[in-house]
Amino acid sequence: MILLNINTWWDSLTTLQMIYWAISIPASLVFVIQLVMTFFGSDADADGLDAIGDADLSVDSDSGVGFQFISLKNFVAFFTVFGWVGLACVYSEMAGWATVLISTVAGIIMMLIMASIYYFMGKLTESGTLNMKTAIGKTATVYLYIPEKRKATGKVQLKIQGYRTLDAMTDDDEAIPTGSIVQVVDILNDEILLVKKS
Repeated sequence: MILLNINTWWDSLTTLQMIYWAISIPASLVFVIQLVMTFFGSDADADGLDAIGDADLSVDSDSGVGFQFISLKNFVAFFTVFGWVGLACVYSEMAGWATVLISTVAGIIMMLIMASIYYFMGKLTESGTLNMKTAIGKTATVYLYIPEKRKATGKVQLKIQGYRTLDAMTDDDEAIPTGSIVQVVDILNDEILLVKKS
């Protein structure tokens, strides 16, 4: 009976309403999971949820990162706000172009807010006493793939004086993909982790 009611409701929607509902529900679920993982534990990688849970737990502590507008947590925030603002506009009977424009702008503003929060949180941790040397020998999860032979930096997440996302490079002959487990073997310039694939 409930399934029949859901089907009836879904069939009664316009195409634009369907699109916004299809974006809002999954994005909101991922957002809630990120939020829960932030408050209730950092062992997400043990459950295979590091791409979802750990993203919101990370606080960049190095000065080389700067303002990160494009990230997983920001995309989740964008689609959550984009979806719900879009639905509010659709049900307020706004024109389709106005709905898309307003929801897109709202999503971008949310991304800016999220990026700003994490940027300033990262700046706060810079004044702390993070001892990078304590990372040597620890294992980490690759958050942003690491190019081979020190061509560029990637990012890893690990527990070091709290849960952090830090820049990393490798001497390996092949790039290390996102989700791989690596081991920290050295610190470069006192701020970049040198890692190898485990």
